[in-house]
This record gives sequence, structure tokens and C-alpha cells, in this order.
Amino acid sequence: MNDVTNAPNNTLEVIFTPEDIARRLDELAQTIAAAKLDNLLVVAILKGSFVFAADLIRALHRHGLAPEVDFMTLSSYKKARISSGQVSILRDLDLDARGRNILIVDDVLDSGRTLAFAKDLLAARGAASIRTCVLLDKQLPRAVTLEPDYYAFLCPNEFVVGYGMDVAHRYRELPFVGRLVRP
Repeated sequence: MNDVTNAPNNTLEVIFTPEDIARRLDELAQTIAAAKLDNLLVVAILKGSFVFAADLIRALHRHGLAPEVDFMTLSSYKKARISSGQVSILRDLDLDARGRNILIVDDVLDSGRTLAFAKDLLAARGAASIRTCVLLDKQLPRAVTLEPDYYAFLCPNEFVVGYGMDVAHRYRELPFVGRLVRP
């Protein structure tokens, strides 16, 4: 069986267009701003969320918020397409979470392990509140009980790329979310 990620003639099927994404991010930012979270710290989970987080932070600004922003790199995938089940901290926050209202921003909620790990970690560090925002909420059974506070799109149970998300460090630059299809 050939691996579709390395096939020379891969094609991509667009699931969410750049216009779909921009519209939903504005709606999300408006909803988040309405929560009136003071002392807000946005924690982007790298690497997959970096494009989503950047666009969401700009949308939050347009809706009157000025959060501080920090980054964590957590991994349960490495170069695989299936989670290993073990979450590792590859890069930790620089800012203190104690007493802060935290908005964790991640690309995809699937098994829930990474987001649950981040929430538990920040709660243990004394965050005042923790909310989660994901670009894609995959509709599948989770390994942990967790639902996002905010999500941009419900997503079919397919491996997706683009808009910051990758497979083996490829396709992050795409302005849309798509799936790889065999020719």
C-alpha cells in the first residue's frame, strides 16, 4: 500500500476555504470577546495551531481584546498520523499562568489527550480560568472526556492538512484545510 503523503501526484480536496475560515474566526472572536475575560493569556499549542492562533489573535484585536500571547509545543504524534497516546512538552510557556484567564488555542481536537494535558497543566499552575478554542472539532470518540469551549468547524474523521496543519512537516502553508486524496 502506498503512503499517500509521499505520492508524487497527491491531490488535495478543500474542506474549508480561506473565506470560510475568515468568516468563522470573526464569529469566534466576537463570541470570545463577549465573555469579557480580563487578564487574558492566549496559549497557542504549536506547531499546528500557529496560523489559526495568529489569525484568531488579530480577530480578537478587531473585537477590542489585547491578550498576551505565549506558546507551548506539545506532541503526541511526532511524524506519525496516529497519536502515540503519550503527550510530551517540547517547549514550555515563558509567562506565568497563575491568576490568569487562559484561552488555549489548538488546531484539532480528536483524541483529546493533548488539550486535556494542557488544561490540567495550566490548572495545576494556578490559572484563574481555562477555556479552549480549536479550529477543528473532529467528530469521533475521544480518549478523554473533553469538549471545546469554542470551535470553528466540526470536522469529519479524516486526516487533514493545511492552514498550519501538516503531515511530516508538509502542507502547513496552504490557506485552506483539505484532505489528501489518491490520484
